[in-house]
Amino acid sequence: MSILMACKNCKLLTELEHCPVCKSPTTKHWSGYLGVIDPEKSEIGKKLGINIPGEYAVKT
Repeated sequence: MSILMACKNCKLLTELEHCPVCKSPTTKHWSGYLGVIDPEKSEIGKKLGINIPGEYAVKT
């Protein structure tokens, strides 16, 4: 079983120790889950500054 970690910068969820998008370190300590399919149409995605589809942590 793999552990999802959240990027400390952009909050993207990944299994890696560094974010594949912004190269920042990740953490195992996160809460909340947000799936963004179409960032341009997502009001929450816009408010959080998300511009790439994916799975995100709400809080890191």
